[in-house]
Amino acid sequence: MKHAAALFDVSALALSGLCLLHCLALPLLAALLPLFGTWSEAEWVHGLFVLIAAPLTSYALWRAHRHRPLPAALWLLAGTGLALLLAGACGGLGARAETPLTVAGSLALASAHLWNAARRHAH
Repeated sequence: MKHAAALFDVSALALSGLCLLHCLALPLLAALLPLFGTWSEAEWVHGLFVLIAAPLTSYALWRAHRHRPLPAALWLLAGTGLALLLAGACGGLGARAETPLTVAGSLALASAHLWNAARRHAH
């Protein structure tokens, strides 16, 4: 059971890392390598990350919560991260807000999963 929970947390952390890589590193690479420019600016990538992150996070935290109730602050941190990722993916707040929202959401979500993993290992 612990192995499955760890797999979900690691998967969620990897997805958050991919989000950060996409938002921070790819624009720099795009300036040097125009080949990557199309992918780094693709709007569908943000939507795809949210579509993967939401159920993965929900399931990982739900499984952990079944074994040992999670603090409300952890749920709030994860929910805030997902909301920020969604806001960045929707682009309703403008192009200038997209990267900061996505980065903040990725960091919040990664922090929630790290917190969850630390709780599991401390137990």
